[in-house]
Amino acid sequence: MQFNIAFVLSALVAVPAALAGTIPKRGCGTHEKHEEHEKKVQERIANIRVAAAAKQIPVSWHTITDGTSGKLTASQVQASIDVLNKDYASTGFSFYLSASETVTNKSWFTGVDQGTTAEAQMKNSLRDGNALTLNVYTVSFGSSGLLGYATFPWSYSGAPKNDGVVIAYQTYPGSSYAPFNQGRTLTHEVGHWLGLYHVFQGGCTGSGDSVSDTPAQSTATSGCPSSQDSCPNVAGVDSIHNFLDYSDDACMYQFTAGQTSRMAQIVSAYRG
Repeated sequence: MQFNIAFVLSALVAVPAALAGTIPKRGCGTHEKHEEHEKKVQERIANIRVAAAAKQIPVSWHTITDGTSGKLTASQVQASIDVLNKDYASTGFSFYLSASETVTNKSWFTGVDQGTTAEAQMKNSLRDGNALTLNVYTVSFGSSGLLGYATFPWSYSGAPKNDGVVIAYQTYPGSSYAPFNQGRTLTHEVGHWLGLYHVFQGGCTGSGDSVSDTPAQSTATSGCPSSQDSCPNVAGVDSIHNFLDYSDDACMYQFTAGQTSRMAQIVSAYRG
């Protein structure tokens, strides 16, 4: 899915530090909340009572390279899965690597973005599994500042081949791509894939991210401030440590109980 609102347009001008000599800002390309879609989601999950049993999710990993850049070792891929499991440990979700491949295709490596021909070709050729199979594609977004994007669970039935997460290959744990080198880009995008919106969704008014225990927040967090309150007239402070904000990797460590409940309900309703 494409996230083409003005907020991300501002994020896209951020150039990686290695290229511009500045600290990059997180750029996520996942769609904003659509009220009509969310209304249907709420109707569908209204009567779902999710069992406490843990849910294991297979991961099909697709490393895309141009023949030189973009290569990831088996240990780097596994380190990404390990971080994912650490970050989701409190949610009941766990992940295991079911398949991994390296594909050399320069057009895909440099040309994939939301809605592009390269994206469609790549996913149509490589995606496997069912609605509960997490397909991860690593590519290069060049100097756009984009780190990743994901599809939402409710989009699967209409476009199953498009389902999955696409991230910048440099964001694996232990890379030199600071401050986004601890694997939290994958954690963030998988949160979308499991049904979460950004915590700053909707600003200071309205239903926000449709989770009751994430306070209203009008702007995304950049870096790792000690505190931030972008909606001072509303109870609570910004969720700067939440995986669905835009903080630096080292600053992220939290899902709320409400987010955990929403993910469980959404997965039960849309991913089985």
